[in-house]
Amino acid sequence: MATTTDVLAEITGMLVEILGDEFLIADEVTMSTSFNEDLALESIEFVALAELLYERYGSEVDLMGFLAEKDMDAILAMSVGDLVTHITLVTHASLARTSSAAAGSTARATATASATPTAG
Repeated sequence: MATTTDVLAEITGMLVEILGDEFLIADEVTMSTSFNEDLALESIEFVALAELLYERYGSEVDLMGFLAEKDMDAILAMSVGDLVTHITLVTHASLARTSSAAAGSTARATATASATPTAG
């Protein structure tokens, strides 16, 4: 299970990849770093970030969908921490659904096996 620190490190790596390490020093990115004021991310860079997030986390983490839920002021004020929190919540919820489904499958398989007569 990814921690907030892990997700922040992954997002920082993605931002370095997008913006270039000569522009962005990885140690400078914190939970309070803003995409607009601090990083001056442009729309094409958000698209690149969305692609990297999709490659890493799959369709569960939909950056464009996350942004679509916000008004312009909220998008402009968004911090790296807001995205990290979103990813952490989405991935934990997805993991919980997967664990629950796996537990249900195991329980059904056990019930089926115990109900099946054995040859003897």
